[in-house]
Amino acid sequence: MNTVLPRAFYERPTLDVARDLIGKVLVHDARGGRAAGVIVETEAYIGESDPACHASPGPTRRNAPLYGPPGIAYVYLNYGIHYLVNAVTEPETRPAAVLIRALEPLEGADLMRRRRARGAGARSGHLPAMDLCRGPGNLTRALGISLRHNRVDLTGSALRIEDAGLPARTVGWSSRIGIRVGVDHQWRCYDPHSAAVSRLKPPDGGPKAR
Repeated sequence: MNTVLPRAFYERPTLDVARDLIGKVLVHDARGGRAAGVIVETEAYIGESDPACHASPGPTRRNAPLYGPPGIAYVYLNYGIHYLVNAVTEPETRPAAVLIRALEPLEGADLMRRRRARGAGARSGHLPAMDLCRGPGNLTRALGISLRHNRVDLTGSALRIEDAGLPARTVGWSSRIGIRVGVDHQWRCYDPHSAAVSRLKPPDGGPKAR
């Protein structure tokens, strides 16, 4: 039986959470049906000293969820195009979160295809399963996640992360993707054997153990 990850899971060092989310299942029960996928790629963003973290300028209205309780969702619009979903981590007032970057579809692949096809042409309606949730913007579109899910409780809502008792995954670490600052941090965690992760290799050409 699947169990929803408790708040204590998130109230830990962010890099530990980023690693331990690999192999867990992101679930969204929406009006149109259930969509779920195995998390295979994450990125950590930690504190005001991390220039790539939204908390770097200090508390603002936009980044307020980062300072709130662990285990809530932080969803924002990126470059005015894509919604990105994060799980807030560490104790309250210590701003940090894990960005969910990619999933392997587990339930609702047809629903994901329909969502991806809206506004993107018929081609998206025929995407292979492993392409449906590759990348954080594609992931949120496929699961029907938007700004209305900002601040929802991932430990007790229709949008949640579960432990399905799946086999442990191999994990690798690399620098984060799609940012221009903080690239020296090896804070991207991923399953190097998954076909659903971003099609980029770590700078050294292979996974790093942590």
